[in-house]
Amino acid sequence: QVQLVESGGGLVQPGGSLRLSCAASGRLFGISVMAWYRQAPGKQRELVGVITDGGTTNHADSVKGRFTISRDSAKNTVYLQMNSLKPEDTAVYYCNARTTSNISYWGQGTQVTVSS
Repeated sequence: QVQLVESGGGLVQPGGSLRLSCAASGRLFGISVMAWYRQAPGKQRELVGVITDGGTTNHADSVKGRFTISRDSAKNTVYLQMNSLKPEDTAVYYCNARTTSNISYWGQGTQVTVSS
């Protein structure tokens, strides 16, 4: 089993920044991809950013140039740096880990609200 705990969400004004953290614990061997997803009210969950075990990253078009996914392997932690936040970024943000056997684990989510 893998446990994922997100933190760092909150209320921020438009144009502001937040950094989300996802701490992973448990049986981490075999995790090949870590990712951040988000789900806004009434909308489907969408991929925000992904990072492979080789360090390759990719981001959704809607956040490119504003959000950056990164990781600290020594701390088993993945980050999502979010800059120039917009009201449409308001959502619950979820951390995801996927193994080489295609087993997927989810965190409990952290709320991000962008509002003046």
